[in-house]
Amino acid sequence: MAREIDLNLVEVFSSIQGEGPHVGATTLFVRLGGCDLRCGWCDSPGTWLRAKECRIETRSGSAEFRRVPNPVDLQTVLEALAQLEVGPGHFVSLTGGEPLLQAEAVRAVATALRARGPHILLETHGLLDRALERVVDVVDRVSMDWKFASDVRRASDPRSGAVERFDAAHARFLSVARAAPAVDVKLVVTCATTDAEIDAAVDQIARVAPESTLIVQPVTPSGPVRDTPSAERLVALCARIRRVVPRVRLIPQTHKSYGAL
Repeated sequence: MAREIDLNLVEVFSSIQGEGPHVGATTLFVRLGGCDLRCGWCDSPGTWLRAKECRIETRSGSAEFRRVPNPVDLQTVLEALAQLEVGPGHFVSLTGGEPLLQAEAVRAVATALRARGPHILLETHGLLDRALERVVDVVDRVSMDWKFASDVRRASDPRSGAVERFDAAHARFLSVARAAPAVDVKLVVTCATTDAEIDAAVDQIARVAPESTLIVQPVTPSGPVRDTPSAERLVALCARIRRVVPRVRLIPQTHKSYGAL
């Protein structure tokens, strides 16, 4: 019997993983609501605040949804995943928003799913190291972002005044994430991203967890972000990074190109 717990939920659905090293894999997504960052290129600003309702896909691959009041109890989420035929060979992505703002919910879902055998992926902005400590033992892969001050602010800090750098917080998070079986570090690169930002991140990653897979993801234009870095810029960045961290991959988002969720 699932322990009683409520989730601030956005949606549960089946789709194709559109980014990272498992791009193209059939994946069940549990998207949690709430985020304490504001990224200039965010493609899901609807997750930032709690909604009155969330949506749950009724059948795997159907793109048919039912709407339920939010928040949602844990048993409803687990039943929704069972309806989507979760099991061995599946990927389940716990994503957001920022899922670690609900660390208790992440742990409860991941723990309940482990007996069913899916590969559990945690997708996170990579800043809440204390919350990660509470869940790292029940996930199979941590996929963390490394945020750059040129494009990202705290929700509590409007785009003015002092600019916060996230490197130290990301390094603490990465040191905890190493306890997971696998770790990816994603750098979303925009036209505003500087070499100094890249170098500082890569130096920290090489120091803390050089075995990580580093993903260079060119920004997908969204909202106020209209352009993406050139191919020449991206290839040069990968060459620059590889001198310090050998496991680097250039992987754009793919799901937007074919209209997937």
